[in-house]
Amino acid sequence: MSEFYDAFETSPVPPPGPDAVAPPLFRGIYGMPMFVTVPTRDLAASVDFWTRGLGFFELFGIPGQMVHLRRWAFQDVLLVTADGDAGASGTSVSFACVLDQVPEIVAALRDVGVEAVPNDSPWNTRDVEVRTPEGTRVIFTAAKVFDPESTEGRNLRRVGIGNGDDNGHHE
Repeated sequence: MSEFYDAFETSPVPPPGPDAVAPPLFRGIYGMPMFVTVPTRDLAASVDFWTRGLGFFELFGIPGQMVHLRRWAFQDVLLVTADGDAGASGTSVSFACVLDQVPEIVAALRDVGVEAVPNDSPWNTRDVEVRTPEGTRVIFTAAKVFDPESTEGRNLRRVGIGNGDDNGHHE
């Protein structure tokens, strides 16, 4: 018996498809199972970029020290003030979205002065990548409808995904 089981009901991410609808922004309070902390030298500029450009909202903050941002449930970011060098840290974080949000994200980024171009990945997603003012690489990634006969479908089958079984990949 496998220790893996279907737990999609715990995720806010909808199954991919033409009728996929993004969940609403989540304003509930919970124990965060994961979050990213991003140091910034300009808290106000970072909050503006993350909210207007990336679609997050301010859940709460401690003036001049920290702002807790969120989008969907489990998509939490803490912006914290940093002294000295808070530049490009090499940090990269990905957030799920749905396909019909990709044009909205690109337009919002354009509104804050950032050109972003969606790209399709070999693993069947459409991604928008951007660098934030504090140098964090942010990727919004939307699952595309799986077509087993597409190039992506063939690539995924070659590594054991989409074969209808785990193909021996789970220990």
